[in-house]
Amino acid sequence: MKLENKVIIITGSTTGIGKAIALKCVEEGAKVVIHGLEESWGNDVINIIGTEKAVLLIEDLTNEETPEKLVALALDKFGKIDAIVNNAALVISSNLESTDKKFLERVLAINTIAPFLLIKAALPYLTKSKGAILNIGSVNAYSGEPNLLAYSISKGALMTLTRNLGDTLHRENGVRVNQLNPGWVLTETEIDRKKAHGLADDWYKDLPSIYAPSGRILAPKEIAAAAIYWLAEESGPISGQVVELEQYPFIGRNPPKDTSTIPAIKKP
Repeated sequence: MKLENKVIIITGSTTGIGKAIALKCVEEGAKVVIHGLEESWGNDVINIIGTEKAVLLIEDLTNEETPEKLVALALDKFGKIDAIVNNAALVISSNLESTDKKFLERVLAINTIAPFLLIKAALPYLTKSKGAILNIGSVNAYSGEPNLLAYSISKGALMTLTRNLGDTLHRENGVRVNQLNPGWVLTETEIDRKKAHGLADDWYKDLPSIYAPSGRILAPKEIAAAAIYWLAEESGPISGQVVELEQYPFIGRNPPKDTSTIPAIKKP
């Protein structure tokens, strides 16, 4: 098993990509700290994994003490920390008109500042284990969709954090820092978010090829499979890397010049 006896903190792991990563880490032999905001969802994950291999913290990442609590919980339960996965994120629509100072600060607090603070809190123990940090970003980091302004800003900042610390922490502490930038992923929250925007209940079953050349979008378990490589020893000394996980070349793609020819995602 690729992660045997490793202890991994995974934020935002009661659902979606984080949950898939947690389940895959345990499958590969790790013990995990599960984190999120939904206690019932968290307990469901714990029931799947078992209390010998998982422990749960339900708390807002913007609380000042949460990073230290996650670290303390891992140490109290399992005695060490080998890796952290900064996955928790607030995915919320906004544009220039709807984004004010308070809104932007809230998105940055969850998506960028909280990962930074967890890295600081866990670093002494990651240094001891020569561990790994994996940040979960988004392809929106490069510019983003027009209605995902604040989210895109936060993911761009996270990408810079990864590249900066991927150099300094690797040289000075022996800790590798890398990032995955998923594209469109079919999480539970994404299904509900698109339905709230007026799409049909089964909108993801009939997607135009311009959005999903394969006929479907990515599954959380596919992101989890990629995460294992970066958390395991097989990725060797690689650090400071950002890897896009999408089904088409995100940079340099050539969509139709006449966007009116792009079919719409079906609505009810």
